[in-house]
Amino acid sequence: DVRTIVAATARPPARQTAMFTATWPDSVRALATDFLTTPVTVTVGSGELTANHRVRQIVEVVDPDRKDARLLQLLAKYHADRKARVLVFALYKKEAARVEVALQRAGYRCRAIHGDQSQEQRSAALAGFKSGECPLLIATDVAARGLDIPDVEAVINFTFPLTIEDYIHRIGRTGRAGKSGLSHTFFTLHDKSNAGALQNVLREASQPVPDELLKFGSTVKKKEHKLYGAFGPKEGEAPTKAPTKITFGDD
Repeated sequence: DVRTIVAATARPPARQTAMFTATWPDSVRALATDFLTTPVTVTVGSGELTANHRVRQIVEVVDPDRKDARLLQLLAKYHADRKARVLVFALYKKEAARVEVALQRAGYRCRAIHGDQSQEQRSAALAGFKSGECPLLIATDVAARGLDIPDVEAVINFTFPLTIEDYIHRIGRTGRAGKSGLSHTFFTLHDKSNAGALQNVLREASQPVPDELLKFGSTVKKKEHKLYGAFGPKEGEAPTKAPTKITFGDD
């Protein structure tokens, strides 16, 4: 826990604080403002939220009751040889376990990784996925965080994540090391709060935006403060001084 670690250290100016993050969502931004004073911000590449342009993004608006049947149809297409590494993302632990059982009953060699498993079980599932012994893996966001699995040919988002940042992390599991990849995402009425942000990600990457997705609207929740994001400063607290920003190019 970051707050516990900071509380056990000296206070500024005796303490120098450096924070590193792959993305800069509102939750991390709000946390940083509690510990940093007039910080220097160093950004590698674009500071905007963007997806890997080598990943072809397909978004399909579906009825929730049709997702199981559509998943089997997609696997018949993307996993026809039963050898291609395909990563299926579920939102919750119970959902990941249910999808694993359903696919095994359909004759697929697959394993799942989620928080209800022991570390030994997760390690065994990952080892089988990496070796190709079990090339179909169902995972939750938490269980898959930080994984670097080479040669994932396709990512299927069985259930859309809670945030657009997690969506970008998910599809970034394919198209690594200069290779091309593919993502196929199920989007339902329950996910409509992320419709606008998803449309922006698709357009930025020159990917098609389906008409059915546009019907949900294009509104993106605006941040209340450029430093605090949607959290806003605490009551009676003045916003901190804007940080100094240093940006390095992608080359």
